[in-house]
Amino acid sequence: MKYENFTLENGIRIIHLHSKSAVGHCGLIINTGARDEEEHEHGMAHFIEHAIFKGTKNRKAYHILSRLEDVGGEINAYTSKEETTIHTSFLKDDYERAIEIISDVIFNSTFPAKEITREKEVIIEEINSYKDDPAELIFDEFEELIFKNQPLGKNILGTPKDLRRFTKKDIESFISKNYNTDEMVFCSVGDISFTKIKKLTNKYFGQIESNPRINPRDQTNHYIPETKIVKKKTHQTHCIIGNKAYNAHDKKKVAMVLLDNMLGGPGLNSRLSLLLREKHGYAYHVESNYSAYSDTGIFSVYFGTDKENYEKCIKLIKKEFELLRTKKLGVVQLKKAKRQLFGQIAIGSENNASLVLALGKSFMLFNRVDDLERVKEKIEAVTVENIQEIANEVLDIDKMSMLVYQ
Repeated sequence: MKYENFTLENGIRIIHLHSKSAVGHCGLIINTGARDEEEHEHGMAHFIEHAIFKGTKNRKAYHILSRLEDVGGEINAYTSKEETTIHTSFLKDDYERAIEIISDVIFNSTFPAKEITREKEVIIEEINSYKDDPAELIFDEFEELIFKNQPLGKNILGTPKDLRRFTKKDIESFISKNYNTDEMVFCSVGDISFTKIKKLTNKYFGQIESNPRINPRDQTNHYIPETKIVKKKTHQTHCIIGNKAYNAHDKKKVAMVLLDNMLGGPGLNSRLSLLLREKHGYAYHVESNYSAYSDTGIFSVYFGTDKENYEKCIKLIKKEFELLRTKKLGVVQLKKAKRQLFGQIAIGSENNASLVLALGKSFMLFNRVDDLERVKEKIEAVTVENIQEIANEVLDIDKMSMLVYQ
């Protein structure tokens, strides 16, 4: 992977990977998300992600959406706990059009009152829809349990009460504090020269006033295991069990990714899928997840099952945890797990729409991007002792929290 990069005078970093394709992809990643909100700003990062599409100094909402869609392209955005991202896909001849519209919505949005009022109601409906889906809602509530009374534990959407209180002044204040130029990465994958990328990004981002981050992000520093059972009118019992894990910079992260993939990754042959679904028929869906944040991480196992099978599932999962803690993996087992994980990563890298965001996020966090050869080296370096050590630290049932909807 031969990517090229440079930094504008205002601190915005640029990374580009040349790809022989008729379709180009680019985006802007801002190192600001829900965890950067103050108490009175709950839901603000996500709200701004919606609001930037509602009008700029140059365009009304309709013209923003039409700018790329008129030529068959796409523009979209998302907010996470630590980042806000706007991304585009388009025919390669429309590179300048895509870069210009990203710059316009991020730096020239005017937040028209009528549009903002309407969008608040749209997001409130999104919140209501989310509450109707316990298999989605439980993940956010579990993070609230793990990161209790901490910014990282707040859900991304906010509440209807908070949303209705936001003003244009509040929006502009949040942007001024948190949309810092030295915490932005413009990422690109497509059939365009790096010289042209530098010229276009200088044209549309180079004149933005420097706004470096002054105040560091609040750190997550305490955790007390807790079990919480919530009564809900659901057909299934939904359960998440998990623990704090390693941050994005921890040397144990790769081994944690491997362990997570073995336990409940996307493959139907994961250990928990084979155990709960294939062998016993207790669950239609079971998965494990590991999220590495800048200063901490979280590991969890989720499953949904009939109420009468809930205790059986918990018993089996705990038994699997204990097995990984007390018995080392065989050499063949580990080799198979490594090959599966690397295969998934390699196949995923063929999707340029996903690759461009992976490039940007890696460059944001580490100021570098590992090629597939380096990724493979890191995976191959994991030993059975590494896996067992991590299992003993993360899969200790006495340190785990649990959230149950029943």
